[in-house]
Order: sequence, then C-alpha cells, then structure tokens
Amino acid sequence: MAERMRSMFAAARDENRAALLPFMTSGLPDPASALDMFTAMAESGADGFEVGIPYSDPLMDGPTIHEAGLRALARGATTYSSLQLVEQVVAATGKPAVVMTYVNPVLAVGPARFAEHVAAAGGSGLIVADLPADESDEIAEACRAAGIGLVLFVAPTTDDARLADVVARDPLFVYGVAELGVTGRRDQASSRAAGLAERIHAATAGPLVLGVGISTPEAAHEAALVSDGVIVGSALVRRVLDASGPDAAAHELATAVADLAVAVRR
Repeated sequence: MAERMRSMFAAARDENRAALLPFMTSGLPDPASALDMFTAMAESGADGFEVGIPYSDPLMDGPTIHEAGLRALARGATTYSSLQLVEQVVAATGKPAVVMTYVNPVLAVGPARFAEHVAAAGGSGLIVADLPADESDEIAEACRAAGIGLVLFVAPTTDDARLADVVARDPLFVYGVAELGVTGRRDQASSRAAGLAERIHAATAGPLVLGVGISTPEAAHEAALVSDGVIVGSALVRRVLDASGPDAAAHELATAVADLAVAVRR
C-alpha cells in the first residue's frame, strides 16, 4: 500500500508539479454523502487524500477541523466507519489515501490492529498528529508489519538533531509544518516554508509534503515550488461546513480543488 503513495509522488515529479493531497474529515457533510466529497475532489485534480478520523479533542487542529469532527461524531462517524470510508475512497477513485488520527484511538484499538485495519482498507499510511518521533517506535513497527508507512512531522522550530532523528526513521513522507500553531486558514503564504523545506531536503531524499496554514492557490503554489506534495485542509473543510447541502458542498470542493491543482504546477 505504501508503494501506491510513492508512485504518486514519482508521477507528480515527472510532470514537474507537486502532488495535491486534500484533507477531509470523514463523515462530512453526512455519512451518506461523504464518499461524494472525495470523488468530486478526485475528478478535479486531487492526487491522493488525507482522511481525518473525527476526534473530540484534537490537539493539533484549530476550530474548523474541531467543528468538523464534532459534527461528524454527532452524525454517527466512528473510527471504523472512517476506515470503511477510506476503503470506499481508494476503490472509487483509485487514489492513495493516508489516515490521520490521534494517539488515543490508536492505543485504544492497539497499534498492530489499527495498522492492520488501515492496510485492509487500502490505506497507504498513517498520520498520528500528537505522536512525537521519539515515542513512535511501537506504532512505526506496527505500520511496517502491515505494509503501510508512518508519517512524521518536522516544524520550523525542529532543531537539526531532531530533524536527523526523524528522517532516520524512514517515514512515508515528512510532513513539514508550514506555519506554527494549530491548523486553520491563513490568508498569506507561509514565510517559513522555504527555509524549512531547504533544511529537510538537505537531510533526506525522501518526499516532503507541506501542510498547516496553506489555504489559497497562491500559498499552495509557493509550497509546491519547494516540496513534493501539498496538503490543504481547513479551507476545504470550511466549504463543506458552510455549504447548504451535499450537492453544494461537492460543487464547492470541486471548484476549490481544480484551482489548487493548477496552482501546484511549477
């Protein structure tokens, strides 16, 4: 499964662009329409997806994704329904997907079983947003055994020793945190992303994906110039939360992702 994600990065590189990986909370705008959100994004140029499992206390996420998680949970989304959605997304779109969650759900299920569930759903990897690299050994081993990859974070405040430790763990990709703080919309491109990307590229030949605070096509383009992939989350989730219904939400996503797909060309 991890190989599907690596092939996605290679294909984007051959086309002189970054891969576009939209984030969406599972279960939005409602369980019956959730798959339609992903197919709309796939048809508009998404290369793969980050599928967020709704969580009531997301430490890394700002108010938009927190609101999305609470709404999805209230409408019946669970860890297992989210994994079922991942399976549907991969089957319907043919695009790779990584699962994003927090450490408590992983530990509640058990790292080995959780990784096996992600792999069985066709997921390529796992993002555990509040998992420090130096506490990741058990979950990383579970991912390797299941044939999926673990994504690890590097922030602008990460020092060189810690950066070296992160890349030595051979993550599926390095998630470069383009802006400090929680996830959420920013109106300007990050002033930190280029310097962060330079440091990460100097430390590893593995893929770098930039996310957090990338909200506009202009910001996505700036990120694409220095990375292998770009994640846009809150700006897309906000469109779904504010839409008048599922059809309007799918249309909003299609329009936004089409603009982002043009923006990640170099």
